[in-house]
Amino acid sequence: MLNRINALFMLAVGIVMALVWPAMAQDKPRSGGELIFAVPSEPPSYDAHQEETFGVIHPVAPHYNTLLRTDPTDKTGTKPVGDLAESWTISSDQKTYTFKLRSGVKFHDGSDMTSKDVKASYDKIMKPPAGVKSLRAASYGAVESVETPDAHTIVFKLKWPESSFLLNLASPWNFIYKADILAKDPHWYEKNIMGTGPFLFVEHVRGSHWVGKKNPNYWDKGKPYLDSYRALFIKSSSAQVAAVRGERAHIQFRGFTPADRDSLVKALGNKITVQESPWDCVLMVNMHHDKKPFDDKRVRRALTLALDRYTASKNLSRIAIVQDVAGIQVPGTPWATPPEDLEKLAGYGRDINASRAEARKLLKEAGVPEGFSFTFKNRGVPQPYEPVGIWLIDQWKQIGLNVKQEIVEASAFHSMLKRGDFEVSMDFQCGFIVEPDLDIARFLAVSDANYGKHKDKVMDELYLKQARATSPEERKKYLRQFEKRLLDEEVHVFYTLQWHRIIPHNAKVRGWMVTPSHYLNQQLDTVWLAQ
Repeated sequence: MLNRINALFMLAVGIVMALVWPAMAQDKPRSGGELIFAVPSEPPSYDAHQEETFGVIHPVAPHYNTLLRTDPTDKTGTKPVGDLAESWTISSDQKTYTFKLRSGVKFHDGSDMTSKDVKASYDKIMKPPAGVKSLRAASYGAVESVETPDAHTIVFKLKWPESSFLLNLASPWNFIYKADILAKDPHWYEKNIMGTGPFLFVEHVRGSHWVGKKNPNYWDKGKPYLDSYRALFIKSSSAQVAAVRGERAHIQFRGFTPADRDSLVKALGNKITVQESPWDCVLMVNMHHDKKPFDDKRVRRALTLALDRYTASKNLSRIAIVQDVAGIQVPGTPWATPPEDLEKLAGYGRDINASRAEARKLLKEAGVPEGFSFTFKNRGVPQPYEPVGIWLIDQWKQIGLNVKQEIVEASAFHSMLKRGDFEVSMDFQCGFIVEPDLDIARFLAVSDANYGKHKDKVMDELYLKQARATSPEERKKYLRQFEKRLLDEEVHVFYTLQWHRIIPHNAKVRGWMVTPSHYLNQQLDTVWLAQ
């Protein structure tokens, strides 16, 4: 009976969404109003080049432009389009990228934006001066030089072809800063705002709010539609939900739980719109390769074979922000593994009884006794770590393992991973754009995020081959080989379930589309409020 009620309720949600979306698609944008949104985290600094939290992107991105951006109408978040770049060409050998910049773009102080500013910004990202951090310098190892033949042309020359280069340039973190300011003080942007974006900076009251107002001289005429925006810093999940329910905030851009979604829909009815997407975030399991018995790939394979991912997808998606069964790329995006290929990998077969029988056999062959005990370390964050951790321990019990879970405080979790102070541990990854180069580089032997300490030259070579492949089909071939070695042949790590992004928001909010990344579509230039 309960399942029937749940099914009817979700059908009702679907009907509401079906009614709202056509209206949203057909409505003409109107100008005016203030968008109010909740942000669960506050910016450590204002400099996106050195930060990695959405607490920077959500309040700060509307003040800036990037060279390229991802298409705000593309739900996969994988299509690069021009932002400050009006057009571009790529040489036949795919090693020279020439960008023509828009004319008439001005910084908020009224000065002209030119190729000098774009070059200075990328120089800071790729080769930061002493004492200045850049979290993304390693992403541009292929760049040989950046040249500015004239004020509105910028040329990137590469050492080798790189499939991900355009999307890398579309990174939401690559704010374009003013060259003259950077020359005087490369730390200036850590505490100050000066961009070319659709909104001017008004104020930041730490612990309270951030306000931006419409840039009347914005280069994209007619935009932004909003008069202003206000970001409210609210840490508590329940307080964020209460703000949306009480219509004190229109939206929270990171995501809510299934229960939060359902309560908001129940409370607000057709005043709420729900957008959902697979999320470029995933929980993985690390096994330390230098610690017995996890140095034996038969044991590692047994741990992934024990997992009934398909049943978990149905059950956990009701209570946690996870849903899809996936490989190394987000389902529904260009490089995702076809389901028929996924099912051939260890732990992804549909016959869970056969998988668990194989797991028990492998453990016996490896000399692991029935009832073997080990400690699984999990991050002290409720969603989705807690429910996924409980599920993992139950699954391993099905193959005769006795696993104790140890919760590590969130602030200490990364340090624990870096020290290698674990046998088996949860790990996580969130990407800012769905792109293999960015999502799977952590599995290379030299990566700082290779916490299990595996050393696999075959995988390292496959990574380079897929990164430098010049055709999509060739790249897919290498990606499938890389995935099979990582998750099946060697089981260096394994994936649990893909996160699922749920954005229930006030139905007045139009012109914003959910993507698999909570870092994308945050310039707010396309967003408007219906009456």
